[in-house]
Amino acid sequence: MAASNSQSLIGVVALQGAAAEHVAAFRRVGARAVEVRVPADLDGVDAVALPGGESTTMSHLLRTSGLFDALSARLADGMPAFGTCAGMILLAAEVLDGRPDQRCFGAIDISVRRNAFGRQVASFEASLATQGLDKPFHAVFIRAPWVERSGDGVEVLAEIRPAANSTGRDVHAPVPVLCRSGPILVSSFHPELTADDRIHQIFLDMVVTAAAPGRMP
Repeated sequence: MAASNSQSLIGVVALQGAAAEHVAAFRRVGARAVEVRVPADLDGVDAVALPGGESTTMSHLLRTSGLFDALSARLADGMPAFGTCAGMILLAAEVLDGRPDQRCFGAIDISVRRNAFGRQVASFEASLATQGLDKPFHAVFIRAPWVERSGDGVEVLAEIRPAANSTGRDVHAPVPVLCRSGPILVSSFHPELTADDRIHQIFLDMVVTAAAPGRMP
């Protein structure tokens, strides 16, 4: 029998960004949640969430705290992970406009572009039709990335047609902003900054499924 929501322990990386908001959202959907700052904080967690922030700064803090290698090992072992905004960039296989020294976990086969929708002044909100949800999700985009390439094993759960972008390219087709692959869920937007916990519930359901006996990571 899979672990129930209340038995699942989610570790929220709390080096930068809206960690407390993620912790609160997971607790509202019935999970236990703790903040993670050093490798020892990963002991006993069933899954991890990487919040928004500034991806290059977060990459640096992950290295200096010792968390990068510890998290990388857990992800390689199949631990579920949820990345929002900068967290999505960190979990991606490729960052198209990242700094040369920026490291990513390569946990999901996507290529992302940082600040693709524009800088802080171009932040916006939008209603997204989302696979698995019966009503649109009201999403908050803040200096958000988008997905420019997704691998064969990546499921696109939501996409949006950009009104503008920071690259100067003309974008006609919708771009993915919520993707799932195996135990990994990533979003361009910040579901933790709304009162709608349905995206967190999607991830918690993934965690419970991954914990089912006999399931390979």
